[in-house]
Amino acid sequence: MSADIKEYLENGAVILDVRTQEEWNEGHSKGAKHIVLNLVPLKIDEIKSWKKPIIAVCRSGVRSGQATQFLQQHGLDVINGGPWQNVNRELEK
Repeated sequence: MSADIKEYLENGAVILDVRTQEEWNEGHSKGAKHIVLNLVPLKIDEIKSWKKPIIAVCRSGVRSGQATQFLQQHGLDVINGGPWQNVNRELEK
């Protein structure tokens, strides 16, 4: 999976963190966008306006998986990055 993350980052992907505000405050990837999972459907137009591939992340990969599925159904190029630390490791390389 990290190969996908690397490839997406190289293609200018936006990191979409779908965790709660409390979780986000504890730490997040530099440059990530924060939209809590239950707000993703309401922000679909904003997300589409980024016109970039997306890496969805959360704490374990479950919520980002749900976000990934939803965004794919709306025609977006998105992968589930799993825990946000996965993406952070790639960013720090």
